[in-house]
Amino acid sequence: MKRVLIIAAHPDDDVLGCGGIMAKYKEDVEFRVIFIAEGSTCRFNFKDINNTEVKEVIDIRNNFGIEALALFGIEKYNFYNLPCGRLDQVPILDINKIIESEIRNFLPDTIFTHSDKDANNDHSVVHRSTLMATRPGASIFVGKVYAYEVLSSSEWRFTEAFMPNYFEVLNQNEVDLKWKALAAYESEIKPFPYPRSEEGIHTLAKFRGLQSGVGYAEAFELIREINE
Repeated sequence: MKRVLIIAAHPDDDVLGCGGIMAKYKEDVEFRVIFIAEGSTCRFNFKDINNTEVKEVIDIRNNFGIEALALFGIEKYNFYNLPCGRLDQVPILDINKIIESEIRNFLPDTIFTHSDKDANNDHSVVHRSTLMATRPGASIFVGKVYAYEVLSSSEWRFTEAFMPNYFEVLNQNEVDLKWKALAAYESEIKPFPYPRSEEGIHTLAKFRGLQSGVGYAEAFELIREINE
């Protein structure tokens, strides 16, 4: 990995899914993170989502995202702020065009996106759009595509579990930095046993480590890897 594009539905999904690799490779890999939707208007009635108060909530969450990425030294990002919880009402072609444009401009060799094994519908839409935008016949070819899991979403799709087949070994400091970045999202943190908690982050890292025979790990599903 040299140039990695992380595609997230909402601000905080990037840290939950890829915070470990961002911590591990922050000195060696050029990362760019894009957020397709904002993460807040699903908590408001549709008629209110253009209110000044709601726009301020969106800005606050985006600022949390910038603060979190700064901990990994990441300065390349974009917030598209499509409506949270309503990506299935946006023409998927429009989402594809966003992703395709980002690929053309950034030229990543590796992409991380959401899993389709997820209880959050926005995550599933982003997964499907990424596969469409990165199909092998696309004008800009990306050889490696991975899916990540998101605590508080992936583990709650009880009928179909996330099945990782690629593991990144992490150390204690990298897991701690992942938690520190997530903690920047003050509005999204709750006490354990809620998954988005310090113990939740460490528990998953230990479980994926247990699964792969190491102390800590972050897990992914390899969708496609083609080496030229």
